[in-house]
Amino acid sequence: MYAHAAPKKAAKSAETHKAAAKPAAKSATKSAAAKAPAAKSAAVAKADSRKDSRNNSKRAVAAGKGAEKVAAHAKGGKSGAKGNERLKVAVGGTKAQSRAQQRAERLAARENRVALRSAVHTQREAPAPRLSMAQMAGLHHSGDPLDLKSSVALVLDQDTREVLFSKNDHAVLPIASITKLMTGLLVSEARLPLDEMVTITEEDVDYEKGSSSRLAVGTTLTRGELMHLALMSSENRAAHALGRSYPGGLQRFVTLMNNRAATLGMRDTRYVEPTGLSSSNRSSAVDLATLVATASQDPLMRQLTTSQGYEVAVGSRVLQYNNTNRLVHKPDWQIGLQKTGYISEAGQCLVMQARVAGRKVIMVFLDSTGKYSRLADAERVRRWVENERPAATFAGNGYAG
Repeated sequence: MYAHAAPKKAAKSAETHKAAAKPAAKSATKSAAAKAPAAKSAAVAKADSRKDSRNNSKRAVAAGKGAEKVAAHAKGGKSGAKGNERLKVAVGGTKAQSRAQQRAERLAARENRVALRSAVHTQREAPAPRLSMAQMAGLHHSGDPLDLKSSVALVLDQDTREVLFSKNDHAVLPIASITKLMTGLLVSEARLPLDEMVTITEEDVDYEKGSSSRLAVGTTLTRGELMHLALMSSENRAAHALGRSYPGGLQRFVTLMNNRAATLGMRDTRYVEPTGLSSSNRSSAVDLATLVATASQDPLMRQLTTSQGYEVAVGSRVLQYNNTNRLVHKPDWQIGLQKTGYISEAGQCLVMQARVAGRKVIMVFLDSTGKYSRLADAERVRRWVENERPAATFAGNGYAG
């Protein structure tokens, strides 16, 4: 019984082992499959390691070359460290200069844009230059043998009362600060005390033309100092204060200005205020020649109008004033009396009494085209009188010297 049972048992045991072997083989296959990616990962990691090693070597070589370049830059120094410092400074300076240049370029571009906009704005809105009354009357088109730039001119021999040269001399035009000759003449003839103190007030401020003045409201000067500034430097507030402080006030003073003009035979002359800022102050060259002849007989008027410079103390400051006519500084001129003037309606004006070629000559120039052309006209007339020794061209022109 036991002999037959043993083989069966052995066969069954073998089948059992065979069945058990199948899951084991399957597990081994799975294990091998799991190990394959791991092995592959290890290979990739090893390849990456070799690649990193090569890159590190390249970076080391590049760093070495960079170090050689830095060393080459630093070669001129006493040591490598000092050379490197200079290199850093140079690089930093270059960057700073570059930034500064960029800022300058941006600023220049912005200024160009602003200037362009301003130019366009000005071109669109700037009013046309105001024409003088002589220009509006067409007097600028009048020619003359001396090629003067003034629309109106008159040259007289003061002693003989002979007219040596004339150009539009009866035209009645604004006379600007030539007005101050009558202002000064009235104050001088009244013999008012020149040491009397006069204070600049708000009434003396120019609100018609908006002209500036160095005499602030509240400034106190003597009447003589105000006379000096008004006649020499054409100080408007000084001239207005002289009229305002005259006995009887400003309106009486203006009335006296017109009365004095009438007594002198100045039939074309009218005054409305004492400075000349108003274009309603008008006269002709013939009338102004009469005024110059009369004022030149007054020693104070001669002295103050030809003074080259004058200083006045205003508070803690000392103000320096100069003559508006630079011809008084020239030694080749012998000027006895002079006065300049300008407003846009009158143009550049100049009247003078001077000794030329042994003669006392009165010159009147109105509405000259430029600031210095009136002086150039005076130079032309002087040379003409010296060289040509002109005789009278016309007498009895209404002139009363």
